[in-house]
Amino acid sequence: MSFWLKNITNCFLFSTANTTSTGNGDSSLPPHLCRRFSLVEIKAATKNFDEVYIIGAGGFGQVYKGHINGGSTPVAIKRLQPGSQQGAPEFTNEIEMLSKLRHVNLVSLIGYCNDNNEMIIVYEFMPRGNLRDHLYDTNKPPLSWKERLQICIGAARGLQYLHTEHVIIHRDVKSTNILLDGGWEAKVSDFGISRIGPTDKSKAHVTTVVKGSFGYLDPEYYNSQHLTVKSDVYSFGVVLFEILCARPPLIHTEEEAERFSLANWARHCYRNGTMDQIVDPALKGKIAPQCFSKFCDIGISCLLQDGKQRPSMNRVLSMLEFALQLQERCENGAIATRVVNQRDENDWPPMNQGGGGQNLYARSSLGASTTTTSSTNEALMSNASEMGREWVEQDEPGVYVRIKESADGIREVLRVRLSRKRFDPRRANLWMEENRERIQAQYSG
Repeated sequence: MSFWLKNITNCFLFSTANTTSTGNGDSSLPPHLCRRFSLVEIKAATKNFDEVYIIGAGGFGQVYKGHINGGSTPVAIKRLQPGSQQGAPEFTNEIEMLSKLRHVNLVSLIGYCNDNNEMIIVYEFMPRGNLRDHLYDTNKPPLSWKERLQICIGAARGLQYLHTEHVIIHRDVKSTNILLDGGWEAKVSDFGISRIGPTDKSKAHVTTVVKGSFGYLDPEYYNSQHLTVKSDVYSFGVVLFEILCARPPLIHTEEEAERFSLANWARHCYRNGTMDQIVDPALKGKIAPQCFSKFCDIGISCLLQDGKQRPSMNRVLSMLEFALQLQERCENGAIATRVVNQRDENDWPPMNQGGGGQNLYARSSLGASTTTTSSTNEALMSNASEMGREWVEQDEPGVYVRIKESADGIREVLRVRLSRKRFDPRRANLWMEENRERIQAQYSG
């Protein structure tokens, strides 16, 4: 037996009689322990690796659906194939990683088999497969926007657990490694190339050979070989735009002569205010404007070239949860929405220049007085015309939203991020308070 086989056996073969596998598929192992299966059990679970039970394939090999414990428990069985891209180190690494991890948003390890030079890993079965199969190149019905948001949040929770509780860098975050259970709960899977992150606080990265999947690979990691948790954040940003756009991470041109990355395309559209042009057609008109703006902001922040500027997964998770709240508020209010555009600060009329800012203050056709407040998500200024209403809200410090609502209740939003050099929210709020009476007297009836 080779060294690695001895090592993995010593790690996971339990000494007492009630923690070893039996030959008939039954086991008295407590559910929290990693179980060692015999090859006989694995063959019985898969009907001798019948191709009919193949449910997927990857760099490691083929994945079968099987049944253990007398056929009562469905499982996913991943078997290393000769000539596969991964081998013994990845096999050992995944078992060692997953045996230490317990989280609702990580796929659970049930056990493994290394009999007769086989390398097989047994996981809990995910009835709805991987995320990508519900986004594109599929006959399955499209996911709703709310379902997609909840999947994003679930995957983010799994990664946040890895980064904060164990300092583990997944290194291969992608839509095919996000699996879905019967209740659409997202679970991060495939830890074959995962790495323990830096444990010394004086060091921010691990120097390692570059591994990962093209289209998702952090360019900073690729160029420097410095792996950090922010490399996972970049990959997750690509997944966010996969979910929004229902497009693969690498997009082929019509001539198939070249391909370009979804990440670069998303950045280009974000800068030009054309994000609505690449949204999955199945989502058109179904995303709340502020939710859309927030989601795009999150995705773009994950894709920043400088890893230090990217948010932590903890921050990404909190922002996604807020985006879901924005969507639910809109749905509960039964407000019809259009997909919104992002705009650069140069498109925003300066508040301290006579002509530009006055467009924000028109007389309300409803005869309402203008009200002002500096509180987040409350109206700062009101404006309406005979065709509908228009007002401005503060979304977060330095980010303001101009909302136009037509007479039929359809909202269109222009969201603008103002730099500190051009705009100071505190000065703006002070200016509005000082001029409250003048604004109300001039524009309210």
